[in-house]
Amino acid sequence: MSTSNATVSPMALESKVEEALVNTIRMLAADAVQEAESGHAGMPMGMAQAAVTLWTQYMRYNPSNAHWFDRDRFVLSAGHGSILLYALLHLTGYPMTMADLKQFRQWGSKTPGHPEYNHAPGIETTTGPLGQGFANGIGMALAECWLAAHFNRPDHTVIDHYTYGIVSDGDLMEGIASEAASLAGHLQLGKVIYLYDNNHVTIDGYTDIAYTEDWAKRFDAYGWHVQSIDGMDGAAVAAALAAAKADPRPSIIGCKTVIGYGSPKLEGTPKAHSDAFGEEELAKTRAFLGFPAGSRFYVPDAVQALRHQFLARGAALEEASRTTLAAYAASYPDEAAELKRFMAGELSGNWQEVLPQFQPGEAMATRNAGGTIINALAGVLPNLIGGSADLAASNKNTIKDGGSFAPDNYAGRNINFGVREHGMAGILNGMAYHGGVIPFGATFFVFSDYMRGSMRLAALSGLPVIYILTHDSVGVGEDGPTHQPVEHLASLRAMPNMTVIRPADANETTQAWRMALQNRTGPTVLVLTRQNLPTLDRAGEGLAAAEEACKGGYTLYDGGGKPQIVLVATGSEVSTAYDAAKALADDGIAASVVSIPSWEIFAQQSVAYRNSVLPPALPKVAIEAAVSLGWERWVGNDPAKSTIISVDRFGASAPYKRIFEELGLTAENVVAKAKALLQ
Repeated sequence: MSTSNATVSPMALESKVEEALVNTIRMLAADAVQEAESGHAGMPMGMAQAAVTLWTQYMRYNPSNAHWFDRDRFVLSAGHGSILLYALLHLTGYPMTMADLKQFRQWGSKTPGHPEYNHAPGIETTTGPLGQGFANGIGMALAECWLAAHFNRPDHTVIDHYTYGIVSDGDLMEGIASEAASLAGHLQLGKVIYLYDNNHVTIDGYTDIAYTEDWAKRFDAYGWHVQSIDGMDGAAVAAALAAAKADPRPSIIGCKTVIGYGSPKLEGTPKAHSDAFGEEELAKTRAFLGFPAGSRFYVPDAVQALRHQFLARGAALEEASRTTLAAYAASYPDEAAELKRFMAGELSGNWQEVLPQFQPGEAMATRNAGGTIINALAGVLPNLIGGSADLAASNKNTIKDGGSFAPDNYAGRNINFGVREHGMAGILNGMAYHGGVIPFGATFFVFSDYMRGSMRLAALSGLPVIYILTHDSVGVGEDGPTHQPVEHLASLRAMPNMTVIRPADANETTQAWRMALQNRTGPTVLVLTRQNLPTLDRAGEGLAAAEEACKGGYTLYDGGGKPQIVLVATGSEVSTAYDAAKALADDGIAASVVSIPSWEIFAQQSVAYRNSVLPPALPKVAIEAAVSLGWERWVGNDPAKSTIISVDRFGASAPYKRIFEELGLTAENVVAKAKALLQ
């Protein structure tokens, strides 16, 4: 009862019809760019034949259901050529209309300048920043591989799909692609196949001004299957794809193409890379490709008729998959039910019941608490998988008894990403795009600088990726300022749709994980300490329950009910604020303590709630071991009413307690600043 991706029947197209389809894509690309007076038609015109061969002979997809789970994925890493993807979607039967193509790069359209996830069915990933799609495809292939190992049985294959992509010279030059390619070769991810548009042209000129390496030897050294062909010869492309599928290694096929093919004056030159051709050159291109003079956005009848074939083929492919899944469910009902949950992105019903509660009085770094929480969740969330950029022992993110994801154990849940932060982040995005898994990745907070490009795209695309970023402040201590993040909280808080959570103690860390898993519309950053923090005695000392942290911000201690001043902090500085409040109480000054682990979630609460936590009339002292930027939003910028104790400089190499003393991150300094405000 097993099916195999290798048995896909290619669409039988007459040579003249295939040529018309290829040239229609070329002409639609040129027309759309001309209409928008902006865009990149050159790559689509050169790669049209390779793309058509892939989409008609090898890829499994259903235009009527772009979310069919066992479909093949297509990644246009060369996202500047987005019109190639839009034209393919239109001509193969997806709900991408001619009106959409005519709105290329216009406000509110489904066809933006670079592909954006969820803008239209069939767009698998947001690309444009070069190298990102390359890494995303590796993540998709990794997720497929893990799910196949987890669910497939000798008599039933229910997960069996490929990740195909088109990559460019620019993709291969970006460092993230090297990181991802190196890991893919090491892991022998044979279900990823990339067509490399080797057209020798970039924006600034021919590639030999900056790029002369032997790319084929480079990928051979990575452990990839490498081929070099004429990318404008459909038969050569088909043979190369067949060879790639037969090889157990990840594959890259160098396709020698002519950028802007069909434009008599511009083809093969850097001028064909971007921008409109102009009406005169467009007319010559139209004539060369055999299209009616004066036509625009023209689709020949024979090409238009292909939509029905694509739709019928897609429906048949998905129906065969459904039949296989039904047989699997009959033999393995529990596994089938679990697969259905995974595909739907649902969490196991009892996951919140296993969240640990930590006993007060125990000093514990929030990174250590995080490690305990991950392992508690791992038992009930079997698709929680991820790893670290060679820092698992420090990040505390290892799933015990989960095994390492490796060529001899694709069911392993711990991914050894190596020292590849940016590659890790791009791969995590690919895993999230693919679906079926809950991906997390860990490193030191300061190294989020290396991940930022991918983190931004996760936020833009609304991907539920979880980042575990430890060693959160100058509290790192002796490693010094190179490893001590100071501006990073402000930087990530400034990113739209990025949820940053910096918990105050072990029990707030539990709530941070609760918030992260419930956030299905964007990424979450868990910012955790290296140094031990007191686990607050919430019940014994009359403090608010840790569950209140799920509001983003809350009054931890009410100062006896009638506070004269508010002490506001996040993370490790919350306990400092609480110590200061107790000291102020000894001097007859009532101070409330507010913890705001997540500015983003707190901002979503009602104005009334936020004002109850941060009464506008009361003076406020904010304490955070990071730059002050942004704190004026919560405490104001009137020096008579607020003070911000922060770190508006780089750190230092010393024991962390000495650093905190030197930089004023102490309860004694908070007390002094509070008294000065009240006077």
